[in-house]
Amino acid sequence: MSRLFASVRARATLAATLVVAVALVAAGTAVLLSLRSNLLGEAGTQAERSAREVATELAVGTRYADLSLDVDDRPVQVVDDDGVLVAASEDLERISGTGVDAVKPRPAASPGGEDDDADDDDSGESLEPGEIGGRITVSDGSATVDGDTEDYRFAAVPVKTEDRGTLTVYAGAPLSAEHGAVNTALTVMLIGFPLLLAVVAWVTWLVTRRALRPVEGIRREMAAITASEDLARRVPVPGTHDEVARLATTTNETLAALESSVERQRGFVADASHELRSPIASLRTQLEVAAAHPELLDLDGAVADTVRLQRLAADLLLLARLDAGERPADARVDLAALAREAAEGRAGVRVRGDEGVVSVAGSRGQLGRVLANLLDNAERHARSVVEVSVRWDGDTALVAVADDGEGVPAADRERIFERFVRLDDARSRDDGGAGLGLAIARDVAVRHGGTLTVHDAPAGGALFELRLPGDRAGTARDM
Repeated sequence: MSRLFASVRARATLAATLVVAVALVAAGTAVLLSLRSNLLGEAGTQAERSAREVATELAVGTRYADLSLDVDDRPVQVVDDDGVLVAASEDLERISGTGVDAVKPRPAASPGGEDDDADDDDSGESLEPGEIGGRITVSDGSATVDGDTEDYRFAAVPVKTEDRGTLTVYAGAPLSAEHGAVNTALTVMLIGFPLLLAVVAWVTWLVTRRALRPVEGIRREMAAITASEDLARRVPVPGTHDEVARLATTTNETLAALESSVERQRGFVADASHELRSPIASLRTQLEVAAAHPELLDLDGAVADTVRLQRLAADLLLLARLDAGERPADARVDLAALAREAAEGRAGVRVRGDEGVVSVAGSRGQLGRVLANLLDNAERHARSVVEVSVRWDGDTALVAVADDGEGVPAADRERIFERFVRLDDARSRDDGGAGLGLAIARDVAVRHGGTLTVHDAPAGGALFELRLPGDRAGTARDM
């Protein structure tokens, strides 16, 4: 079990660590992408600003030689309509990503040789002389300026001049800051994430161990109860009012129910042994006397003791089946017909209030046993008459058995349904019963989803009411 708890802690720790790891990877990826996007956007903005500055100079007619192309050592190209490099940064040694690989401009053509009538630039915009295009093209590439090679983001800005046609200015902004920031963030994540995961795993392991500590206490106590077979012991209930506390409470309730069941079983075995001892001893005595003196054999007494043993064995067997959870059959049983059958041949027993078929679902044999036990009990205590009625009470089938005897005191109306319980007055009048009849009757009633209670009868005796769930409408349709 200790290994089980360790496994639970390990699984919980692993699960928490994996969840946090997935969340960190997702968050880290989002941060890196957002950071890179923002830095690339800033580099593009810087490149566009540089390109527009040069385009502004070209728009006002500044000569190529006078352009501000070497500010901040950034690569700049000026390309005409034919894709010919007409101006470039002085220290530009290599460039890629602009579509023009040339780094040295050609000698400028005469103004008359240029296409002054060109109205459209390569971007598709129609520009007026001196106007700078609004459509900016952004691309990534690299360049070598004064021996230093870096990655750049280039912005292409078109401009229409008076005498040189449409020119395109390419200006680059270095991506070193973007690369540095992304690499730094990535390094921090690669170092910090494992440390954070280690902290999460350690904290989860400690928290899980603390949470499972009461469970370990419950396990130890249950193991001790199993070893000692002392069902009076109980597991400790933590004061946390959580699932573990509810588990401990439920475990104690289960132990209490088990203890009660075992005590009932022990009492049942003891009472059964006591009840069996008397008829067996009597029967043995009679047989031993008969063996020595056959003329003294009390045959009627031996038969009576044998019948008593047979009935007691049948009662014990039925109780054992009920305790084992035997489910009653799902047959349709007519209680009215069953009551008439049980009352047949019994002097002083009257069945009244016949409403036809009163049908319920259950075991005909077990329900017949209930009626027989109730009638046996009523006959033993009645002065002269026993009345049985079977009727519907709403959708509930009601069987009432009343006698005109002394009745049952209110304090004993639940006690008489316990096994092997016989009231003092009943014991003096008992003709051999073991005190199991009413216990069997109530157990069968409960197994059929019903109830069995006792009240005062109108004639002053005891009134036993058996209520069972039925289907009055369905019974009427079946008739």
